[in-house]
Amino acid sequence: MFGAAETDELGTEEDARLPPTPLVENVLTDYQTTRLSLKGHPMTFLRRDFAREGVLSAAQVMAAKNGSIVRTAGVVLIRQRPGKGNAIFITLEDEGGVVNILLWARNFERYRRAVMASRLMLAEGEVQRSKEGVIHLMATRIVDRTAMLDELGEGREVRPDLCRADEVAHPQVPRGYAAKHGHPRDVRILPKSRDFH
Repeated sequence: MFGAAETDELGTEEDARLPPTPLVENVLTDYQTTRLSLKGHPMTFLRRDFAREGVLSAAQVMAAKNGSIVRTAGVVLIRQRPGKGNAIFITLEDEGGVVNILLWARNFERYRRAVMASRLMLAEGEVQRSKEGVIHLMATRIVDRTAMLDELGEGREVRPDLCRADEVAHPQVPRGYAAKHGHPRDVRILPKSRDFH
């Protein structure tokens, strides 16, 4: 099979000399298409910015003392409000692990929009360790930081001559489709979380 690729009748193809794809673009594309990446995590590229704000990673939260007040951030995996709903449980994921967030229902209305709409969430609260070793962050404040994900995606260098899907002449794709319906690069970086109510 590979021998046929070397035959003279096919001719030689000139090297396109495309630039290497940055790791951030590989990771974001993986998340857009499969909801995960084996190459990295979006929080890896945001960690420096969060560290400057004093926001802890999941590993740092797990190592924090019981009763300490901390801030952490991550991609929202799950939101749950079981039963009558005295508490909302949120699972955040970063490049090193997960943090279980508990927000009492009495505080939910104050942060409803951030709780329900965030794909990237910052939570502030008290670290609580149970006798069994289960760690929760008892949230007193929730902030939607999804805009940081969007900025991360916008920071990618795009060569317009290499990605004009709206200019492709294809019988099933009308001209100007991307202008009307959005370019594939404009899809959400992270899909919605898996929520249970």
